[in-house]
Amino acid sequence: MQINRIDACRCLCGEGPVWDEVEQALYFFDIGRQLIHRYEPSIGSLREWTLPQGPGAMALRVRGGAVVAMKDTVYALDFATGALAPIVSAGDQPPRATFNDGKVDRQGRFVIGSCETDMHDPKPIGGLYGLEPDGRLTRLGGDITYSNSPCFSPDGKTLYFSDSARHTIFAFPYDQETGRVGERRVFADTQALGGMPDGATVDSEGRVWAAIFGGGKIAAFTPEGALERVVDLPVSLPGSVMFGGPNLDQLYVVTIDPAFFGNPAEEGAGYTYVVEGLGVRGLPEPRFAG
Repeated sequence: MQINRIDACRCLCGEGPVWDEVEQALYFFDIGRQLIHRYEPSIGSLREWTLPQGPGAMALRVRGGAVVAMKDTVYALDFATGALAPIVSAGDQPPRATFNDGKVDRQGRFVIGSCETDMHDPKPIGGLYGLEPDGRLTRLGGDITYSNSPCFSPDGKTLYFSDSARHTIFAFPYDQETGRVGERRVFADTQALGGMPDGATVDSEGRVWAAIFGGGKIAAFTPEGALERVVDLPVSLPGSVMFGGPNLDQLYVVTIDPAFFGNPAEEGAGYTYVVEGLGVRGLPEPRFAG
């Protein structure tokens, strides 16, 4: 196994990696600097788009461009012009909450978490939303403080989703026809790993790979929820992970600089890292069908 740092850019708060299998490029964003980045590994090029506020989640679209969730609204982003157009807002989201982390299901819906923003007196006011390709936005569930880690099992029947405040990854039965979720169950607890679950992805054999924020590591869990492997990182605040590369066997890790939270900066933090030689492959990331 080998871990390499990508020096193309340094984020204040790196999040939301999405691998474009067609263009062989990695999209990710910097919440702190309100930027979306596109990195093309084969030529080392970097492109960026500036947003009016920090993005919470993004996904590529079938028709081109992306959908970007910011605060309580999902926007369409035109990569050619940088123009944003609102699609829908979550009218029932509490004012203190904001969209945070999202993934597309196997049918092309965009599933997005909603997150508390108060770090001093956090409450479980966040939840889970589903955006249909026709633009309808539905609240699927609540009782979430810090939403993270949405990703789907290879068969699409299980949605994994974390409440970082509880140090817990949950598993929900997922109805692929309706986009509704069943009763959640505890899938994994990360307290013993020294941190909270942040962004996650699933490999082709159904393992859940989760960034352990504060723990300086990536944890891989079997489909049954057993801890199978730990990858130690050179920085303490990994933000999220995504498989990429021509064979989907490289694990990209975006990271966060503690300076984003007003703490002393950490050497190497904020850069993106790529882990090779894991012996596993990821799955192509679906695109939003709307």
